[in-house]
Amino acid sequence: MANIAFIGLGNMGGPMAANLIQSGHKVTVFDLSESAMSTLVEQGAQQANTAADAVKHADVVVSMLPAGKHVESLYLDDSNGLKHVMGAGTLVIDSSTIDSATAQRVGKYLNAAGFGFVDAPVSGGVAGAAAGTLTFIVGGCHNHFEQAKPILENMGKNIFHAGEVGAGQVAKICNNMLLSVLMAGTSEALQLAIDNGLDPAVMSDIMLQSSGRNWTLELYNPCPDVMPNVPSSNDYKGGFMVDLMRKDLGLAMETSLQSQSTTPMGALAQSLFSFHSANGHGQKDFSSIFEMFSKNKS
Repeated sequence: MANIAFIGLGNMGGPMAANLIQSGHKVTVFDLSESAMSTLVEQGAQQANTAADAVKHADVVVSMLPAGKHVESLYLDDSNGLKHVMGAGTLVIDSSTIDSATAQRVGKYLNAAGFGFVDAPVSGGVAGAAAGTLTFIVGGCHNHFEQAKPILENMGKNIFHAGEVGAGQVAKICNNMLLSVLMAGTSEALQLAIDNGLDPAVMSDIMLQSSGRNWTLELYNPCPDVMPNVPSSNDYKGGFMVDLMRKDLGLAMETSLQSQSTTPMGALAQSLFSFHSANGHGQKDFSSIFEMFSKNKS
């Protein structure tokens, strides 16, 4: 079992750290939220006063932070960066969803300093984090991927090696761009059916057995009361927030500009989710985009 420092205990990070504890690892946690740390301490974690204290004796550091600037500052800051305190050969697993360029910059520096590094963003949402069934999309050299894989398997069900450092981030935003398009398109199609007198549950069943079949219909129907135990049937609470999807679409559009890729559907999805957020729905689950098409908007 490994000594693991886990930094960032939000909706995703907290359950991920809990699964590492349950797998028998010695886990030291740090977060700006005292209550988030206390929850993990109750489950067997050690609490650190600072991020630097958390990593001093760690074999592996896992981070789950909001944005690239936070990741870069955490590891590379000239005065307080963890580069100054991590032990030789420490493996860093950053599971934040950030831009590929920042992941590459952090990875390049840490590798040159003798540390291992992989970017390992996740798919599967809060429910997947709690159940330990996340998908990890990993960027890094083969050796570092192999070192990280046993740790990731304690938190996830599917572990993919996408390529070199930064590749995990690119794969993640490509997936989420497609997901946003599927969710908006499914919502639009279901509302068209409703507007013309069809039962959305029946229409969903028809599409599930036809060429319109997709993940949102199978597991995450956006129409209220069609599918149990999904955010749409709980007033769009829980799940993956609109503002997080908007963030990921912003990263996708930045990446498309850098590679001069043609992404008109992604651009339209970004516009739709940005508009939805601006109208006060940013904290709702992203399936609430359905409400944009409804004649009975909340």
